[in-house]
Amino acid sequence: MATATSTIPSSRQIRVVKLVLDHLVWFILAVILLICSVSIEHFFQIGIFINIAQHATYVGLLSLGLAFCVIAGHMDLSIESVMAFAAMLAAGLTAARGSPFAFQVNTWVGLVLVLGFGALAGLFNAVLIVKMKLNAFVVTLATYIAIRGLGLILTGGRSIYGLPDDFRAVANTDLLGLPMLVWITIVTYLAFGRILKGSLFGRRVYLVGGNPIAPFRAGIDVEKVLFGVFILSGVVAAFAGWLLAARTNGATPNLGVGMLFEAFAAVVIGGVSLRGGIGQLSGVFAGVLLLSTIDTAINVMGLDASYMQVIRGGLMLVAVLLDGVKTEIAKRLG
Repeated sequence: MATATSTIPSSRQIRVVKLVLDHLVWFILAVILLICSVSIEHFFQIGIFINIAQHATYVGLLSLGLAFCVIAGHMDLSIESVMAFAAMLAAGLTAARGSPFAFQVNTWVGLVLVLGFGALAGLFNAVLIVKMKLNAFVVTLATYIAIRGLGLILTGGRSIYGLPDDFRAVANTDLLGLPMLVWITIVTYLAFGRILKGSLFGRRVYLVGGNPIAPFRAGIDVEKVLFGVFILSGVVAAFAGWLLAARTNGATPNLGVGMLFEAFAAVVIGGVSLRGGIGQLSGVFAGVLLLSTIDTAINVMGLDASYMQVIRGGLMLVAVLLDGVKTEIAKRLG
């Protein structure tokens, strides 16, 4: 009997295992940073780490909105195009050169209009997916393609540049030694992390993603939750585009190409289950930092950017495998 009892994990052991599984990406990030600092000359310096954090801003915001969708059991592939169009819209409304509009607005009115566009894009996706019961993958892929086309129509394929100083200051100002973009990303993650974990809406997002039938039977308005998730995803993607325009002093039709795949990789690597109902924004943030660290290390070493594509693909496969392993272990531990 003593032998049988000893094989049963204690409550403390269960808590430790769950803690490690839930924060595995942070351990991996720490190991990668240690390896890079030891093996790459001049890597361990504040400038490099600030660059890693700043590089993670736009993908980080895209990943945040996407994480809400995936936790709710759906997918939003349109975020990259929403971000790019929002950047072109923001630049077109305020830029001195190349603007397709006959009128100009100030920076903050432009921000409101950009966020409004993001909300409309999310609402459009939600109507087709939630109300018309169309497949989320197909719908958001279609809007991804269509919005890219709208961007080309809007600009005629030309670049827009020459933003006002107050617009550019958002992306070119430091606060307490860190770029404003980094602070914006951190505050956004903290705020939405609080919403996801500490609000009624956040709890319902987990419930809907875990089992959409049970919340419906419990009287939860599943459609309203999903509308909220898609609109949030669109608004955050549009905000990322506004910040990207500020950073680049303008916008081009091909802005941000490939960021969707980076965001998806960060979400999966960050521990958000593709089955829905599982994940946390702290893990997604770590996933974004992990990819940004590897990307920076490759640039510092002077390697071809193609290596990053291979590494991202490998990390995503490992993350999917780990998701299955974590689910199985969680079932056994109870």
